[in-house]
Amino acid sequence: MPESTQRKSLPTDKFLTVAVNLIHKALIEPSRTEAKSLYRELEEKKVVALTNLRMEDGSMVRFDLSLDYEHYQGRLNFTSFRTGLTMLLSSIAEAIKDPASLRSFANESKEGSVMFGITALTSEEGKPSVMVLGADSGRGGPNVELQLMYLDPSQFEQTAKVESDSAAG
Repeated sequence: MPESTQRKSLPTDKFLTVAVNLIHKALIEPSRTEAKSLYRELEEKKVVALTNLRMEDGSMVRFDLSLDYEHYQGRLNFTSFRTGLTMLLSSIAEAIKDPASLRSFANESKEGSVMFGITALTSEEGKPSVMVLGADSGRGGPNVELQLMYLDPSQFEQTAKVESDSAAG
């Protein structure tokens, strides 16, 4: 018989604190060799199990991690990934200090999927890449997939052009 699941949610700042700690523990704290091994699994588009976490109400939630680098500009390697990830985690940690400023965007076509409005911008050979963190809890069962993804940078170039045009006018 399928286990019934109840939807529960953490405030965004608490959720991001958990996410940052789990990702840091998986990809920043370990030795380069261990972290690179996990990165290779992510690079192969695998969803990697991070941990099972007991929530305040006693329920268990499994946290997984995935990586979507379709929009990365250039050739992604472990060093550039880790640089962007370190910047993203640092930006999130800074943003958590002011919970009222946190923004998240629901995926209208996928219930339970959200993207957080905190970015890490890196550049390779003059080409920008924008990394963000998303989360998907809509797969059923007590699990959350933390999603590291690169956004299409052209949408930011258009925004920047509009802003500079309107500033000049």
